[in-house]
Amino acid sequence: MSSATAEHDEDAPKATPSGSQTLLRGLDVLEAVADGPISLAKLAQRLDLTRSTTHRLAAALVERDFLILTPREGYQLGPKLLELGYLAQQQMDIPRVARPHIEDLAAATEDTVHLGVLDGDEALYLDKIPGRRRIEIGSRVGERHPIASTGLGKALILDESEARWRSFHDKHFSETDWPVWHQRMRNYANGGYAFDLEENEDRIRCVAAPIRGASGKIIAAISLSSAAQYMNDERMQELIATVKDTARAISKGMGWSGGTGRR
Repeated sequence: MSSATAEHDEDAPKATPSGSQTLLRGLDVLEAVADGPISLAKLAQRLDLTRSTTHRLAAALVERDFLILTPREGYQLGPKLLELGYLAQQQMDIPRVARPHIEDLAAATEDTVHLGVLDGDEALYLDKIPGRRRIEIGSRVGERHPIASTGLGKALILDESEARWRSFHDKHFSETDWPVWHQRMRNYANGGYAFDLEENEDRIRCVAAPIRGASGKIIAAISLSSAAQYMNDERMQELIATVKDTARAISKGMGWSGGTGRR
């Protein structure tokens, strides 16, 4: 076999992808173009494909408006992706995405799980999965609770400025409480979680974590709550990873890819 024939045979699978392979390569093209305008030559190099195969894939995406081709700049993301992105955002209802995850968390721990968002200067509870323990936690879906005294509320503001923290604190606590509360918030922000140490409801403690959206900003939070007898300091520390893992899974369902909006 001549070297020319061998070279042609080696290239054949790249030149004629089919079925799921074509689909996956098309998605690879979109991801490669997401970083900014790119020429055909550089796109082919990045994807490790021949120029002809890359051109065929990109041309099909241009035809369907997933990409646009700009002279002297190269390929860029097209208007169809804006349309689909908008529709996806509209369909990403936080309670719907979060529900299976918080149900699993409640079942695994036997404790009560809350889901909430920041609504003005309060935490609005969107969902609640009761635990299996025989305790009563005085919260209801649709209720609003203080930010500064709830674990969920504190998780919602982990990325906020310290001036903003102070404004939330002063709505609920006195000046003398600020130093301790402030230091705790710094620790929470560094760790990506928050506690409620019987600050909102007598003998009720909770571990909370933020949920992030596609932009990396906090869009909601979850909290795992139980009676203090089931939530000693050691168990709360152990539950941090569990609660954060659940919040992370919900965040990914909301389009988060790992970045944060920390100040």
